[in-house]
Amino acid sequence: MSDKTFAAAEVSKHKDKDNGIWLIIEGAVYDVTNFVDEHPGGARVIQRMGGKDATKAFWKYHGESVLAKYGEKFKIGTVTESAKL
Repeated sequence: MSDKTFAAAEVSKHKDKDNGIWLIIEGAVYDVTNFVDEHPGGARVIQRMGGKDATKAFWKYHGESVLAKYGEKFKIGTVTESAKL
């Protein structure tokens, strides 16, 4: 886990494999670039949310156990501002 903080504008730049795919979930920033092709729901789902706050979409399809299992592995920091991207 990292204590690094990112502005939402910085996260928004990471929306494809070339720049990395980052998501915001509950104020935490996750780099899921290397997980995209392994995602059971398909790569397209994650790619659509790249660079955005994916909190609502994440909780719609996942329970707390998924975040507990994968969260620390992919978490790179927190977002400094609360903004819908």
